[in-house]
Amino acid sequence: MNATSHPMTTLVKICGLTRDEDVATAIECGAGFLGFIVDAPSKRRLSVSAAAALALSAKGIVPRVAVTVNADDDLLSRIMAEMTPDYIQCHGDEAPERVAEIAARYGVKTIKACAVADDNDMKTAETFVGAADLILFDAKPPKGSDVRGGHGVMIDWAIIKRAPLPKLYALAGGLTPDNVADAVNQTRAPIVDVSSGVEASPGVKDAAKIRAFIQAVT
Repeated sequence: MNATSHPMTTLVKICGLTRDEDVATAIECGAGFLGFIVDAPSKRRLSVSAAAALALSAKGIVPRVAVTVNADDDLLSRIMAEMTPDYIQCHGDEAPERVAEIAARYGVKTIKACAVADDNDMKTAETFVGAADLILFDAKPPKGSDVRGGHGVMIDWAIIKRAPLPKLYALAGGLTPDNVADAVNQTRAPIVDVSSGVEASPGVKDAAKIRAFIQAVT
Protein backbone atom coordinates (compact mmCIF):
# COMPACT_ATOMS: atom_id res chain seq x y z
CA MET A 1 0.00 0.00 0.00
CA ASN A 2 1.94 3.00 -1.22
CA ALA A 3 0.40 6.23 0.03
CA THR A 4 2.37 8.34 -2.44
CA SER A 5 0.72 6.67 -5.42
CA HIS A 6 -2.77 7.51 -4.20
CA PRO A 7 -4.12 11.02 -3.68
CA MET A 8 -6.09 9.49 -0.81
CA THR A 9 -5.41 6.19 0.90
CA THR A 10 -8.46 4.77 2.62
CA LEU A 11 -7.71 2.71 5.72
CA VAL A 12 -9.68 -0.42 6.56
CA LYS A 13 -10.89 -1.46 10.02
CA ILE A 14 -11.69 -5.16 10.27
CA CYS A 15 -14.07 -5.49 13.21
CA GLY A 16 -15.57 -8.33 15.22
CA LEU A 17 -12.45 -10.49 15.09
CA THR A 18 -12.66 -13.72 17.10
CA ARG A 19 -9.95 -16.04 15.68
CA ASP A 20 -6.16 -15.93 15.56
CA GLU A 21 -6.05 -16.84 11.86
CA ASP A 22 -8.37 -13.93 10.99
CA VAL A 23 -6.17 -11.49 12.90
CA ALA A 24 -3.16 -12.83 11.00
CA THR A 25 -4.95 -12.46 7.65
CA ALA A 26 -6.06 -8.90 8.45
CA ILE A 27 -2.50 -7.89 9.38
CA GLU A 28 -1.02 -9.60 6.33
CA CYS A 29 -3.51 -7.91 3.97
CA GLY A 30 -2.73 -4.45 5.34
CA ALA A 31 -5.68 -3.64 7.63
CA GLY A 32 -5.36 -0.21 9.26
CA PHE A 33 -7.26 -1.10 12.46
CA LEU A 34 -8.41 -4.31 14.16
CA GLY A 35 -11.63 -4.34 16.20
CA PHE A 36 -12.43 -6.72 19.07
CA ILE A 37 -15.88 -6.67 20.71
CA VAL A 38 -15.34 -6.87 24.45
CA ASP A 39 -18.10 -7.87 26.87
CA ALA A 40 -20.88 -6.34 24.74
CA PRO A 41 -24.01 -7.90 23.20
CA SER A 42 -22.83 -9.50 19.95
CA LYS A 43 -22.36 -12.88 18.29
CA ARG A 44 -18.70 -11.76 18.10
CA ARG A 45 -18.41 -11.05 21.83
CA LEU A 46 -15.13 -11.81 23.61
CA SER A 47 -14.23 -11.80 27.29
CA VAL A 48 -11.57 -9.30 28.34
CA SER A 49 -8.95 -12.06 28.65
CA ALA A 50 -9.87 -13.60 25.27
CA ALA A 51 -9.68 -10.18 23.58
CA ALA A 52 -6.33 -9.50 25.23
CA ALA A 53 -4.90 -12.83 24.03
CA LEU A 54 -6.29 -12.42 20.50
CA ALA A 55 -5.08 -8.83 20.11
CA LEU A 56 -1.56 -9.56 21.38
CA SER A 57 -0.06 -10.54 18.02
CA ALA A 58 -1.05 -7.16 16.54
CA LYS A 59 0.45 -5.05 19.34
CA GLY A 60 2.75 -2.39 17.92
CA ILE A 61 1.86 -3.47 14.36
CA VAL A 62 -1.76 -2.43 13.76
CA PRO A 63 -3.85 -0.22 16.09
CA ARG A 64 -6.16 -2.42 18.18
CA VAL A 65 -9.66 -1.25 19.06
CA ALA A 66 -11.65 -2.52 22.05
CA VAL A 67 -15.31 -2.13 21.06
CA THR A 68 -17.54 -1.50 24.09
CA VAL A 69 -21.20 -0.67 24.69
CA ASN A 70 -21.98 1.58 27.68
CA ALA A 71 -18.97 0.14 29.53
CA ASP A 72 -18.53 1.10 33.18
CA ASP A 73 -15.20 2.11 34.72
CA ASP A 74 -14.59 -1.37 36.14
CA LEU A 75 -14.81 -2.98 32.70
CA LEU A 76 -12.73 -0.23 31.08
CA SER A 77 -10.05 -0.57 33.75
CA ARG A 78 -9.82 -4.32 33.09
CA ILE A 79 -9.67 -3.77 29.32
CA MET A 80 -6.89 -1.19 29.67
CA ALA A 81 -4.90 -3.35 32.12
CA GLU A 82 -5.17 -6.66 30.25
CA MET A 83 -5.53 -5.70 26.60
CA THR A 84 -3.84 -2.26 26.47
CA PRO A 85 -5.79 -1.28 23.32
CA ASP A 86 -4.84 1.70 21.18
CA TYR A 87 -8.48 2.83 21.00
CA ILE A 88 -11.65 2.37 23.04
CA GLN A 89 -14.69 2.39 20.78
CA CYS A 90 -17.88 3.61 22.47
CA HIS A 91 -20.73 1.93 20.60
CA GLY A 92 -23.55 2.60 23.07
CA ASP A 93 -25.46 5.65 24.34
CA GLU A 94 -22.37 7.41 25.71
CA ALA A 95 -22.62 11.22 25.78
CA PRO A 96 -19.77 13.43 24.49
CA GLU A 97 -18.78 14.13 28.11
CA ARG A 98 -18.42 10.42 28.84
CA VAL A 99 -16.29 9.83 25.75
CA ALA A 100 -14.00 12.72 26.72
CA GLU A 101 -13.83 11.41 30.30
CA ILE A 102 -12.76 7.93 29.12
CA ALA A 103 -9.98 9.46 26.98
CA ALA A 104 -8.72 11.58 29.88
CA ARG A 105 -9.01 8.92 32.58
CA TYR A 106 -7.32 6.10 30.68
CA GLY A 107 -5.00 8.06 28.40
CA VAL A 108 -6.45 6.27 25.38
CA LYS A 109 -7.72 7.37 21.98
CA THR A 110 -11.46 7.06 21.46
CA ILE A 111 -13.87 6.21 18.67
CA LYS A 112 -17.56 7.08 18.99
CA ALA A 113 -19.99 5.09 16.87
CA CYS A 114 -23.05 7.10 15.82
CA ALA A 115 -26.06 5.37 14.27
CA VAL A 116 -27.21 7.18 11.15
CA ALA A 117 -30.56 6.93 9.36
CA ASP A 118 -31.23 10.59 8.46
CA ASP A 119 -29.75 14.11 8.41
CA ASN A 120 -30.67 14.76 12.06
CA ASP A 121 -28.51 11.81 13.13
CA MET A 122 -25.56 13.52 11.45
CA LYS A 123 -26.25 16.64 13.54
CA THR A 124 -26.20 14.51 16.70
CA ALA A 125 -22.92 12.96 15.58
CA GLU A 126 -21.43 16.45 15.22
CA THR A 127 -21.67 16.90 19.01
CA PHE A 128 -18.88 14.33 19.38
CA VAL A 129 -16.39 16.30 17.28
CA GLY A 130 -13.62 17.22 19.73
CA ALA A 131 -14.77 14.67 22.33
CA ALA A 132 -13.75 11.61 20.29
CA ASP A 133 -10.61 11.14 18.20
CA LEU A 134 -12.66 9.47 15.52
CA ILE A 135 -16.37 9.34 14.69
CA LEU A 136 -17.72 6.13 13.15
CA PHE A 137 -20.91 6.50 11.14
CA ASP A 138 -22.81 3.19 11.34
CA ALA A 139 -26.27 2.14 10.21
CA LYS A 140 -29.10 2.06 12.75
CA PRO A 141 -29.70 -1.54 13.85
CA PRO A 142 -32.94 -3.29 12.84
CA LYS A 143 -35.91 -2.46 15.11
CA GLY A 144 -35.93 -4.46 18.31
CA SER A 145 -32.26 -5.48 18.21
CA ASP A 146 -30.05 -4.72 21.21
CA VAL A 147 -26.97 -5.53 19.14
CA ARG A 148 -25.41 -2.31 17.87
CA GLY A 149 -23.48 -3.41 14.78
CA GLY A 150 -22.66 -6.27 12.44
CA HIS A 151 -26.12 -6.46 10.86
CA GLY A 152 -25.07 -5.77 7.28
CA VAL A 153 -27.51 -2.83 7.13
CA MET A 154 -26.39 0.02 4.87
CA ILE A 155 -26.44 3.78 5.40
CA ASP A 156 -27.74 5.98 2.60
CA TRP A 157 -24.36 7.37 1.52
CA ALA A 158 -26.02 10.59 0.27
CA ILE A 159 -26.65 11.52 3.93
CA ILE A 160 -22.91 11.30 4.61
CA LYS A 161 -22.07 13.16 1.41
CA ARG A 162 -24.15 16.24 2.16
CA ALA A 163 -23.22 16.61 5.84
CA PRO A 164 -20.31 18.70 7.14
CA LEU A 165 -17.75 16.08 8.09
CA PRO A 166 -14.75 15.95 10.40
CA LYS A 167 -11.43 15.42 8.60
CA LEU A 168 -11.06 11.98 10.11
CA TYR A 169 -14.07 9.69 10.29
CA ALA A 170 -14.99 6.10 9.53
CA LEU A 171 -17.87 4.69 7.51
CA ALA A 172 -19.52 1.38 8.44
CA GLY A 173 -22.79 -0.35 7.69
CA GLY A 174 -23.34 -3.08 5.12
CA LEU A 175 -19.99 -2.66 3.36
CA THR A 176 -18.76 -5.61 1.28
CA PRO A 177 -15.92 -6.25 -1.19
CA ASP A 178 -18.46 -5.55 -3.95
CA ASN A 179 -19.72 -2.14 -2.79
CA VAL A 180 -16.88 -0.61 -0.77
CA ALA A 181 -15.10 1.05 -3.71
CA ASP A 182 -18.38 2.75 -4.63
CA ALA A 183 -18.88 3.84 -0.99
CA VAL A 184 -15.41 5.40 -0.89
CA ASN A 185 -15.90 7.14 -4.26
CA GLN A 186 -19.21 8.63 -3.12
CA THR A 187 -18.29 9.64 0.43
CA ARG A 188 -14.48 10.03 0.24
CA ALA A 189 -14.39 8.24 3.61
CA PRO A 190 -10.82 8.14 4.97
CA ILE A 191 -11.59 4.94 6.92
CA VAL A 192 -14.05 2.13 6.21
CA ASP A 193 -15.15 -0.40 8.81
CA VAL A 194 -16.34 -3.93 8.03
CA SER A 195 -17.46 -6.92 10.05
CA SER A 196 -20.25 -9.05 8.55
CA GLY A 197 -19.23 -8.12 4.98
CA VAL A 198 -16.06 -10.22 5.21
CA GLU A 199 -17.47 -13.19 7.11
CA ALA A 200 -18.30 -16.81 6.31
CA SER A 201 -20.52 -16.82 9.42
CA PRO A 202 -20.82 -14.49 12.45
CA GLY A 203 -17.35 -14.08 13.97
CA VAL A 204 -15.71 -16.33 11.36
CA LYS A 205 -13.95 -14.21 8.75
CA ASP A 206 -13.30 -15.28 5.17
CA ALA A 207 -9.67 -14.69 4.20
CA ALA A 208 -10.50 -14.18 0.50
CA LYS A 209 -13.17 -11.60 1.40
CA ILE A 210 -10.78 -9.70 3.70
CA ARG A 211 -8.20 -9.60 0.91
CA ALA A 212 -10.76 -8.53 -1.71
CA PHE A 213 -12.20 -5.82 0.58
CA ILE A 214 -8.83 -4.25 1.31
CA GLN A 215 -7.75 -4.45 -2.33
CA ALA A 216 -10.99 -2.76 -3.42
CA VAL A 217 -10.15 0.45 -1.53
CA THR A 218 -6.38 0.65 -1.96
